[in-house]
Amino acid sequence: MITRRDFFRNTALSAAALALTDNFESLLPEKEKANAAYNILKESLKFRKIDAHEHVGLSGTIDFQLEMADKLGIEKLVVSKIISADSNSKATPEEVRACNDEVLKAIKNYPGRYLGWCFVNPLYGKEALEEINRCTGEGMIGLKVYNQVKINDPLFYPIIEKMISLKMIILMHAHCGLGVGGKRTKYGNIQPNSSIPEDFAEAAKRFPEAMFQYAHTGGGGDWQYACKMLKDYKNVYIDTSGSNNEGTMVDYTLDHFGEDRIFFGTDGSYYQGVGTILASKLNDSQKHKIFFENFNEVLRKSGNNII
Repeated sequence: MITRRDFFRNTALSAAALALTDNFESLLPEKEKANAAYNILKESLKFRKIDAHEHVGLSGTIDFQLEMADKLGIEKLVVSKIISADSNSKATPEEVRACNDEVLKAIKNYPGRYLGWCFVNPLYGKEALEEINRCTGEGMIGLKVYNQVKINDPLFYPIIEKMISLKMIILMHAHCGLGVGGKRTKYGNIQPNSSIPEDFAEAAKRFPEAMFQYAHTGGGGDWQYACKMLKDYKNVYIDTSGSNNEGTMVDYTLDHFGEDRIFFGTDGSYYQGVGTILASKLNDSQKHKIFFENFNEVLRKSGNNII
């Protein structure tokens, strides 16, 4: 018979259990209640947290977002508002600016809770560089880009060089389609313009001084392939955000990236994001690094670290 702690550590249901923690003991047989001393919400609050992959104005209200952050001990949320290339929008400079203005508004209205990702569209190169200057001048701490242009496209080169000069990281939306018959498709058919692991590898090799954040290993797709492809590129970090959190995801990622190149993130999946790390085999020191210190160390490079 497994204990409650073993249940959390060895199944992908840890996030669901986290959401039900207050009533979870009532679901256990009488003889198992003796093992119910482990309070996963209390465990969560042991660790400072920076949510390195979150958004505003895309799902849910800010009030709900902050309620979840307070409940789970998330000190800072690093947020962007993006436009997908799959939408009806062309992500013009005017539309991009409006997205960033919404982020700046959240930062101003809720001081101390939000940090900002600047969103740009590399198809408008001159305007993108101007927008980076504006947003970082207003206190944003990095760049968030989506699927308008691949990260290794020459259109990105001056933008990457700009972020190198600012000593700031680039969070790039990623997609890694599952293969068929033992072979992975080169580009997934869901988002053909999204950057795949090979694209990150090429950009990381071309720009070794840049810092790249591979988005949402918890977002589905062949995240294991991404870990294997990118493990040796020391300037590529990876975040755990997303809602498709397989039970061994964090442990597998640690085996490939090490304890210093993984960021905690939710992308709106708060319980899953916290639960998948708490349910891992990491020790408390490693959990602290992933929840807080790794991203804070990147912020420290540009002087934006949290005290």
